[in-house]
Amino acid sequence: MQLQPIIEAKKLSKDFGALRAVNEVDLKVYPGQIHSIIGPNGAGKTTLFNLLTGFIRSTQGEIFFEGENITGLEPHIISKKGLARSFQITCIFPALSVHENVRIAAQSREKESSNFLRHFDRLREARKKADGVLEFIGLIEKKNIISRNLPYGEKRILDIGIALATNPEVLLLDEPVAGLPSGDVQWMMQLIEEISKTLTVILIDHNIDLVISISHMVTVLNQGSVIAEGRPDEIQKDEKVQEAYLGGY
Repeated sequence: MQLQPIIEAKKLSKDFGALRAVNEVDLKVYPGQIHSIIGPNGAGKTTLFNLLTGFIRSTQGEIFFEGENITGLEPHIISKKGLARSFQITCIFPALSVHENVRIAAQSREKESSNFLRHFDRLREARKKADGVLEFIGLIEKKNIISRNLPYGEKRILDIGIALATNPEVLLLDEPVAGLPSGDVQWMMQLIEEISKTLTVILIDHNIDLVISISHMVTVLNQGSVIAEGRPDEIQKDEKVQEAYLGGY
């Protein structure tokens, strides 16, 4: 039986006035893969992420998640269906502790209950979930630190931890290594590879070494359109990609 995509976009487009930021993009992302989306600045990568996660609505086209049409759904509904994301600008609660940031994300997946004892049980479960996520991402020793006091790289890691606490099936990462020192880049790469053992990952990044080394599939955008798609070794050799983005890499 042929494997079905977990996410599929069909002729997806987005216009901002006279500017077409995403132009009839067809995309299939399969379960268990790291699927990277690359392209020069202004190629439409983050706009595509925003469309897939409901933060903006498409001008035309459709989006499917596990075969269900999710086009036009609100971001919180799409998130609860199993799509989580990180952002280019780290999105955390700076005045809360590291643990509280992740615990609140875990609680967001719990059903409301007026039963005080049941509510307490669920709070305990959310705390346990937060501990597990922080252990996984390597921040358990800093669980009680106020988030604003973390180094930049650890804030990026925490942002991903918040997304993981929502129990996603697909994790979308928007430039996770942007601005990181070299040591943190290696930490992030290892974390992404560990995440991909249990989740599907869609990745945007300008770090070509990162993309080539860990991706199963790569989609290349230029001026809002897909100009190439394939395995990393195929993308490296593609003349259109070299001309538009990689500069002969």
